[in-house]
Amino acid sequence: MLGLKVEFEVPERAFALQNDAGFTLFLEQAPVRDIEPSPVLYFQVDDVHATHRRLLTIRVACVHPPEKRFWGYGMELKDPDGYRLRLWDEKTMKELGGA
Repeated sequence: MLGLKVEFEVPERAFALQNDAGFTLFLEQAPVRDIEPSPVLYFQVDDVHATHRRLLTIRVACVHPPEKRFWGYGMELKDPDGYRLRLWDEKTMKELGGA
């Protein structure tokens, strides 16, 4: 109905929907015990490893460094309000992500 196409899918776990302008919306299905009271926001960066190093120098706490996860390859952090943010880059996602 919204004209979104499935960009990719992790069976029974997550999928990505993309509009005709290239904007992608990631949707994840999680067991009730894993649900946090917030959405997870994904941001593409130029270099996830360089971004991770820069964030460490300014003392931003990361949930996990860049690594392979069920959704691909990237890092996760939380903003001051507790919202989860996942950062990734195109190069390492293609090389290491497998998504």
